Amino acid sequence: MNPKVKSQRRKNIRYRIRAKISGFAAKPRLSVFRSNADIYAQLIDDANGQTLAAASSRDKDIAAQKGTKCEKSKLVGAALATKAAGLGITQVTFDRGGYLYHGRVKALADGAREGGLQF
Repeated sequence: MNPKVKSQRRKNIRYRIRAKISGFAAKPRLSVFRSNADIYAQLIDDANGQTLAAASSRDKDIAAQKGTKCEKSKLVGAALATKAAGLGITQVTFDRGGYLYHGRVKALADGAREGGLQF
């Protein structure tokens, strides 16, 4: 598949998702970005345009771990859930960012659920 077509397709899916969901202070949006090597997650309050908490596989404690990218994604989800608990957040809206709910994105969501977040 042509790379330009593939990226445009993901962008269109992302826009369609974002038209339907948004986050606010009590129930922020858990946004996922996945690169080839790493995965990033943020809790975003769209009403105020603020990032409340963030975690990624590039954080020192997660990057030091041995394991596959999928296993590190689960750790990112758990780390974000811990930060959210510190802020008193238990409910989030999941934004998969145009990626399939499969593999690393699913592992991140599972790690966040195990950490105590509900979506």
